[in-house]
Amino acid sequence: MPTVVGGTTQPCPECGARIHADDRFTVWCAACDWNVDPKGHQQEREKEEERGRRGKRAGRDRLEEARRALARRYGERLHTEMAQEGAGPRARWDGATTLGYAIALAVHGVTAALLAAGVFCLVWGWGGGLVLLGAVLLAMAVALRPRLPGPSDDDGTVLRRADAPELYALVDEVARAVGTRGVDRITVGKEINASVVSQGVRGRRALSLGLPLWEVLSPQQRVALLGHELGHYGNGDTRRGVVVATALRSLTVWRYYFTPIARPTVGEMLVNAVCAVPLLLVQGVLSLLDHLTLRATQRGEYLADREAARAGSTEAAAALMDQLLMTESIDVFLRREVSNAALTGARSARRAAGASADTQDAGGGLWTRLAAHIASVPEHEYERQRRAGARRGHSVDATHPPTHLRRACLLAGPPSRAAVLLDDDRSGRITAELAGARAEVARRIVRDGMG
Repeated sequence: MPTVVGGTTQPCPECGARIHADDRFTVWCAACDWNVDPKGHQQEREKEEERGRRGKRAGRDRLEEARRALARRYGERLHTEMAQEGAGPRARWDGATTLGYAIALAVHGVTAALLAAGVFCLVWGWGGGLVLLGAVLLAMAVALRPRLPGPSDDDGTVLRRADAPELYALVDEVARAVGTRGVDRITVGKEINASVVSQGVRGRRALSLGLPLWEVLSPQQRVALLGHELGHYGNGDTRRGVVVATALRSLTVWRYYFTPIARPTVGEMLVNAVCAVPLLLVQGVLSLLDHLTLRATQRGEYLADREAARAGSTEAAAALMDQLLMTESIDVFLRREVSNAALTGARSARRAAGASADTQDAGGGLWTRLAAHIASVPEHEYERQRRAGARRGHSVDATHPPTHLRRACLLAGPPSRAAVLLDDDRSGRITAELAGARAEVARRIVRDGMG
């Protein structure tokens, strides 16, 4: 990487064009894309060095890499299809989705068969040798049962409806705008993300807001974020359904139980050998189910983006995509804050100064500095991130289409006006409701870091 000169211009070493230099960001050339993605080049070199040292990547790494490549291909194809044909209100039910549901039902059928066999052995073999077998089969059925996400206070600071009525009212309004219902529970944490999941048998919805992302968004971008997460429940996303979601979790549990024991004893080597074939079978079924449902999930992401535009406006939804490209910058900034606090003894000083000073600084100072940092990012850095993301295939995770394609899909159609407006007064009231949670999450970041 070149030496960066703050606030100046310099010639591009490749094409000679004048380029802007800012000591906070990577220097690059918009004319020829010189140095547009230095991290991508570094990652490629590291991969080559790793292959040279190990001869081949670990199996789990290869699967994840192949999964991301498949997600990128699906994202590109779906972007083309949706741009040419438009999209219906729900994800399509096709052959892959049908087969995926059949496999998911078969997974649950195996668990049901274990349960039935265990009960049979206990009832008909009572007093004989079948009792032990029945107990083992029942234990397996319980261990491998379909699991629905349950509530956990460890996920973040919980906000009840009475604690944050304005925030809950906003979520309810966005939910109505995208054609679904609101949430039953809101937690805020330190993740640079947001999500809505259905928990328990009753399907109670829980919204998780990562404050590092929430705090850098404009009011309308926050509406778009909520519209995207809630929009998943109105578009028929396969993996949001109970059948497929619980089957994927069950298979993941099965894989965990069959995973070979590291550094085994002689007896454990025999266990590893016995588990090798079931592990391959489970991994194969898990990969197949993931493959069959990935396309529908990708379409669901595009459709959820459209709901985000409907709720917050196309402009806000597209700007949200830009902010997703900055998540690494947010993470770096927060880690730097943690390091600075440790080096200067700021945490000890705040504890000595008393709880009120600690709450004021942690709740406001960290988030104010983060928001100011992201607000100061110039347009040329956003453009570099867009181009680098397009080259690298940046996506939120392996189930999401590439971010640059999501943004392009939003901007391809006619612009949508916001169905929900979040003005400064209402936004201020929501911020006031979050004051305690902002202070608590900031303290946890400074105390525990971002890991």
